[in-house]
Amino acid sequence: MSRPRRRAEKPVLSQELVVKTALDLLTAEGLEAVSMRRVAQALETGPASLYAHVANKEELHELMVDHVLAFGPFPEPDPERWVEQAKDLLRENVRALTSVPGIAKIAWAIPVPVGANALQQAEAMLAVLRAGGLDLKRALYAADALWLYAKAFAYEGASWQHGDIDLAEQAERGKRMVEYMTSFPPGTFPNLLGAGEHFTEETARERFEFAIDLFLTGLAAGV
Repeated sequence: MSRPRRRAEKPVLSQELVVKTALDLLTAEGLEAVSMRRVAQALETGPASLYAHVANKEELHELMVDHVLAFGPFPEPDPERWVEQAKDLLRENVRALTSVPGIAKIAWAIPVPVGANALQQAEAMLAVLRAGGLDLKRALYAADALWLYAKAFAYEGASWQHGDIDLAEQAERGKRMVEYMTSFPPGTFPNLLGAGEHFTEETARERFEFAIDLFLTGLAAGV
């Protein structure tokens, strides 16, 4: 008589496992599914057991963002290449924040991320900006503005990338906007009427590169 199969042992609960499970839920079911109770269900345990590893949903969200920001190595600051190094850091940040559906939205709601990976990114950016000749105050202000733009761009970009934006609805909205503007006397909105073709999913990368290039070359000119 054959013995009954033993049930596979559950993995040992850890903060890393909780975070990875939350990210899997985010990808599969969306942000509304990411609660302490739902994560506990996925791990076949009770919510109380999670609190030994994660204090609350807010900390879980921050840990999720920090998990996707785990990239490197960071560049050795080079005074001759600091502008391109800063651009590379911003590109990597956007890539990370658009790699998981919904993570950019979570990141946008966190004013000052303090996870280890986020802090390492911030330090790397500041080191690069300081290598370009900025003092600490200007480097801090510049880094703040650049990260803020990168987060906003990632939020918008992820919406296009992961299907959160209804393309048919957007096309209809664009059509209504054109109809509304053309209802005014001719010549009222000559520039806005030509804007639509430049604000699409296809032009997103071009707009991002334009913005960071404009900002960083402006900084370089002022050093």
